[in-house]
Amino acid sequence: MRISCTRRIVHNGALEEIPPTVMKFTLEPAAGSNFIRGYAAGEIRVGEQLIRSSCIVTADALITDWRPANLDELTCAALEPIFQLRPELVLLGTGIRQRFPPIQIRAAFTTRGIGLEVMDLGAACRTFNILVQEERRVAAALLLAGPSSGELPNDRG
Repeated sequence: MRISCTRRIVHNGALEEIPPTVMKFTLEPAAGSNFIRGYAAGEIRVGEQLIRSSCIVTADALITDWRPANLDELTCAALEPIFQLRPELVLLGTGIRQRFPPIQIRAAFTTRGIGLEVMDLGAACRTFNILVQEERRVAAALLLAGPSSGELPNDRG
């Protein structure tokens, strides 16, 4: 669905036309795209698949054997599967609480020109879904080790 509108403004006493604005509305994720349907402490649901270990999710890839269990285990070498996917932005979900990675991890993204946003698991899942619907080249690197009980807000499971 595309919507466009033409606007006019008065500038210095003259009527000027502003070029039309075009917006694209996406009602559902693209067919075949990974979509995070739910999350709780220590698990996420991508489509119908329940995942209980750290993983990397993009619109068209799901890596469920990603090695680091938590932020303390995250190394520059562990980032290589993410970099091979060539995202423009990576959402690093650090569990129930937002925790920032060491400077060498952040620098690895900077030197490759890849954006890095660090957030808690719930925020990373919600943001991922929005960016996938916008057809952005986004990867969610989700660290799932942590407390095994207690759900996070907005579980859609």
